[in-house]
Amino acid sequence: MTQEEPMSPAGAALLARRILDELGKAVIGRRRTLDLVLTGILAGGHVLLEDLPGLGKTLIARSFATVLGLDFARIQFTPDLLPSDVVGAPFYDQRTGDMVFRPGPVFTQLLLADEINRTPPKTQSALLEAMGEGQVSVDGESRRLPQPFVVLATDNPIEYEGTYELPEAQLDRFLMRLRLGYLSASDETDMLRRRVERAAENVTLTPVTDAVGLLRMRESLEQVEISADLLDYVIAIVTATRKDPQIQVGASPRGGLALVQLARGQALLRQRDYVIPDDIKQVAVPALAHRITLRPELWVRRVSADDVVARLLAGVPTPRTDPRAHAAGGHAAGANRASASARVGTAPRRP
Repeated sequence: MTQEEPMSPAGAALLARRILDELGKAVIGRRRTLDLVLTGILAGGHVLLEDLPGLGKTLIARSFATVLGLDFARIQFTPDLLPSDVVGAPFYDQRTGDMVFRPGPVFTQLLLADEINRTPPKTQSALLEAMGEGQVSVDGESRRLPQPFVVLATDNPIEYEGTYELPEAQLDRFLMRLRLGYLSASDETDMLRRRVERAAENVTLTPVTDAVGLLRMRESLEQVEISADLLDYVIAIVTATRKDPQIQVGASPRGGLALVQLARGQALLRQRDYVIPDDIKQVAVPALAHRITLRPELWVRRVSADDVVARLLAGVPTPRTDPRAHAAGGHAAGANRASASARVGTAPRRP
């Protein structure tokens, strides 16, 4: 395959499997989390990892940067961090007598925004333009960020003193939010065993691709088919979040776009070039839960947004679709289209 040829979904799926296998050498017992993070990166978005300290959030971010062959930078957010510490600032060069722009750590390809809720909103918002537009504006001049540009942010939901809850506009910039949870006892034992056997603190990972390869994988996502009835299914799910009595503010249209691209990514990781309803179900909670606002009384009852979205998802009728027939109709003549349509209701054939 030459540089000019587009990468096929099948080729991207094989490369994704190699990426996940390499990540699994350092990140134990988190295969589903790694799946979802890679799906978010392939979909061109940013990911918020929210959970207790010590569960591997920073390790996941560093491992992705290494295996994807991306430039990496880390910002440890603290209460005294300024916006200029994130995006950069001009400074006076005494040798030339000119004002020279010094780029901040945001000028990288994979940025770890560690404990993003520990810095004031003014500094948090410094990431908004970077995450949404792929550029930053300083002194009236816009500067493009390297491509790809991915933010993996961490958020510790404990020790609320001295923290600043992320504003809704910031949360909506994240394509998905993931909660890790504790490892199972067997996975935690396996982690300890591997640490003892390698007799070293860190695992050495090998890059599987690079920035160009990742961009080509992203382009292959556009070749993954999603039928009209599945688009209606996405809209039904998003609309349900706007009508539920437990929800004060439902998901925005950006939530529907996120759901479509993440479902395409899930299909690609499952080595398919078409989306099925289960792909949408697999990513609905990570894609939508952080985009809704629950009514205040639910906080007292300890009802989470994840639970509400999961309940809504169970109540939306699943379309009976045959993506195989849809794919056949896109490439065959009229007679073949009719034959394919007659197969609606059968189980999709796996590659």
